[in-house]
Amino acid sequence: MTNDILHEMEALVAKLNEASDAYYNGRGELMTDYEWDAAFDRLRSLEQTTGTVLPDSPTHNVSADTVVGQKEAHEYPALSLAKTKSVAELAKWAEERPIWLSWKLDGLTLVVTYDRGHLTKVVTRGNGHIGTNITHLAPAIEGIPPQIAYQGHLVVRGEAVISYQDFERFNMESDEEYANPRNLASGSLTLKDVEEAKQRHLHWIPFTLVHLDDDILSWGARMDWLDHEGFTTVERELIPHPSTDSLQAVVDRWTEKVTSRAIAYPVDGLVIGYDDTAYAQTGSVTGHHATRAGYAFKWQDEAADTVLDHIEWSCATSLISPVAVFQPVELEGTTVRRASLCNISECERLGIGGQGSRLRVIKANKIIPKVISVTEAIGPFAIPSACPVCGAPTRVCASEATGTKTLRCSNSSCPAKQLRKFARFVSKEGVNIDGMSEQTVLKMINLGWLKEYADFFQLRSRQQALAALGGFGQRSATKLMAAIDKARTVKAEQLLYALSIPLCGHDVCHRLLSHYTLAELMEQAANTADTALFAHVQGIGPEKSAQVVSWFHDERNHQQVVRLLQEISVSEENPDDRGTRCDGLTFVVTGEVHHYKGRSALKAYIESQGGKVAGSVSGKTNYLINNDNTSTSAKNVKARQLGIPVITEEEFIRRFATSGEEPAANSHQEGDLFA
Repeated sequence: MTNDILHEMEALVAKLNEASDAYYNGRGELMTDYEWDAAFDRLRSLEQTTGTVLPDSPTHNVSADTVVGQKEAHEYPALSLAKTKSVAELAKWAEERPIWLSWKLDGLTLVVTYDRGHLTKVVTRGNGHIGTNITHLAPAIEGIPPQIAYQGHLVVRGEAVISYQDFERFNMESDEEYANPRNLASGSLTLKDVEEAKQRHLHWIPFTLVHLDDDILSWGARMDWLDHEGFTTVERELIPHPSTDSLQAVVDRWTEKVTSRAIAYPVDGLVIGYDDTAYAQTGSVTGHHATRAGYAFKWQDEAADTVLDHIEWSCATSLISPVAVFQPVELEGTTVRRASLCNISECERLGIGGQGSRLRVIKANKIIPKVISVTEAIGPFAIPSACPVCGAPTRVCASEATGTKTLRCSNSSCPAKQLRKFARFVSKEGVNIDGMSEQTVLKMINLGWLKEYADFFQLRSRQQALAALGGFGQRSATKLMAAIDKARTVKAEQLLYALSIPLCGHDVCHRLLSHYTLAELMEQAANTADTALFAHVQGIGPEKSAQVVSWFHDERNHQQVVRLLQEISVSEENPDDRGTRCDGLTFVVTGEVHHYKGRSALKAYIESQGGKVAGSVSGKTNYLINNDNTSTSAKNVKARQLGIPVITEEEFIRRFATSGEEPAANSHQEGDLFA
């Protein structure tokens, strides 16, 4: 082996281990999965060619989290899965035996243990043999029940993930900035404060049953058993006769779910495993994975070369983030023109230059546009000395924890610091101005068009100026005006959320408006000296109550709402109209609905009657609503397996709707607030 090859291997080992350390411990992304896989494959190729494996090689060592806390050895080692990008290789591995395909969720693996029906511990994966005990955070992680019916010893392995929606919302509402949902999930597991961790909306999704005192040899049956116990397990599909063709068809169908954003959580591949768990345990251990324990399928990322047009500096809160704007390329069936460069450290790592630089881009996890390399840098990378919004001097800051360099505006009153609030206001969850992107909002802030919420509804006077802006035109401007007019009628819960009151997320808004009309809430909050006025509402407490009271006590906020209400009409459900017909019941809705105005209307009715609507069938489900109750869909099959009644929409109305009630809509009243 030559010195050059040895040095290359040493460099690859160091690079991969450094990136893995950051990846597993929430310290930012040093390289994309695409880059990591390429470097890993190169290292493995060199090891096979030379017959040499360096002591710290990631091909033979399991990457570990370094979550601070009490270390604990795993009862059952959590080994890695062998990886491939070849469907033919998966088919060969399957050996024509029945296999299951499921998501490879992109989060952090947690091992959860129960004894005699009680949760006894939650441990991070660590290095696969020793992890960190984070049982104290269990109440903050959705999907980990504190008690179950089973009285034996149970060990379950699952993934702690954060949905794209919750990730985007957190970045919008927080002064912190995370590159991706996985990074946020990782950072959240280092928190000590349970209440703070709850705000991150971590979900734990079991992906395998490790140990059960009873004998259940079928992996599918083991997962069904978990569902019956009340867990919400990973989505999966049985392939009874795997071949290259049958596997390819399933992989293509599941890939489409990712590219169409049909799955709420980030995934970085697929997992296949034998249904016969006894057979799966007969394999040998090679490197750091068991040969028959399962296989991870990684997508072959589609990369495209393009040319940088310019770097756009986007100012939000105090951060000024670089965005690469480049010549359009087609990726994963969509046209991509821009990609976040995250921060200055990432720009320096990539070696980005100025206009004309040649870039290679992908869609990370098939979703997020990402610059993975600079093939040719043209000119210098220029960091602006003045804020692009207010013109105040900028400063480069380095994180004490990670050393990551970011650009910040020095002006504490910079209008761009309202960007995230404005973006939340116009979002789908807010007043829902369709087509009003964050980039458009930023342009309008820069032009001085937006200073408060009411200004959105006065933009018609600027329609011609908007049409003249780059990227718009008359048609786009007209369409946006129509969306603004449509948004003039807004539901109370959406409006309350849109105001960006601290700690006032969707759940808080829903709980408050279950007890008060919006008019009552605003009036009482503005005229009380009692900061705990709303603390009696379940799930609110004194801290959230104080934030609501304080916000409406601020005269600037009060006047801003008064001016906003002159532009819009608010529809709100009277709390007195809420019922208890679905109290304590959990429903799952699938298929088309005919009597209600879509699934969302049916869901709204169920929730107005004290019920809950879940996305998947589990042991906690009381009813599955499906107008085709003879369907052989996965949800219908699972409901029958668990003994859950499958009812039609008409049956639901007979059982749970008021006699003579119009099912298509809830009762609403319109009126002026602060009149």
